[in-house]
Amino acid sequence: MKFAICNETFQDRSFFEQCQAAEATGYTGIEIAPFTLSDDIARITEAEISDYRKAASDHGLEIVGLHWLLAKTEGYHLTSPDDSVRVATIDYARQLADLCAALGGKIMVWGSPQQRSLEDGWDYGECVERAVEILQPAAEYCASHGITIAMEPLAPTETNFLNTAEETVGLLDIVDHPNLQLHLDVKAMSSETKGLGELVRDNASRIAHYHANDPNLLGPGMGEVDHAPAALALQEIGYQGWISVEVFKYEPSPDEIARQSMEYLQRVYLPGS
Repeated sequence: MKFAICNETFQDRSFFEQCQAAEATGYTGIEIAPFTLSDDIARITEAEISDYRKAASDHGLEIVGLHWLLAKTEGYHLTSPDDSVRVATIDYARQLADLCAALGGKIMVWGSPQQRSLEDGWDYGECVERAVEILQPAAEYCASHGITIAMEPLAPTETNFLNTAEETVGLLDIVDHPNLQLHLDVKAMSSETKGLGELVRDNASRIAHYHANDPNLLGPGMGEVDHAPAALALQEIGYQGWISVEVFKYEPSPDEIARQSMEYLQRVYLPGS
């Protein structure tokens, strides 16, 4: 298992400084939220992409991929009944895949709760069909770049669409494309009735990516959730992907979060720990 950290953890620092901080605390991968690079990803130049890749490489980091795909955007939505919005969302997913590939990433984590939630009166089954309409061409396009979309179940406190791994796998089964798989996030997993280890084992063949954090919005080991059952299950299923730290609070400081999280990851997630 390899340990990465999401770049927005380090807030308003330059990408070079974010990579510097990640390396200093022992990470070998960095995961990028597109909005941290530009308000408009279409305006990111080849020279800038080259600089991002060099910054990561100079600090011994692999760019894992992208997450928060639709965050801080307008006009995109996974389940909207508006045909033009769905067409725009498919096009934007392709732009994201182009960016991810250019950066050298292989994973796109599709969470974005606000841009998938159902409004009053929307039929759930029809929303699943609309999501499939977007995700099928998106997965096909990602396949041409060697990228996997990792679909993320999220807690009911965040969205009313795809709240469990089981619901999410049901959607994946309909799309039925190898480049659309499952993402597991400890904060979200903690809202399910199944335990962390059971969720990992039940979905062993579908897990493409994994976020380590806590429902308190801080890093792994900084709250009350014991990650050991999930860590053991990941070892048992032979998971070879990234364990990526994603937080939503930045106290006491980004560097302290990165440090404490890495210490916990090494203690709990490494085989034989």
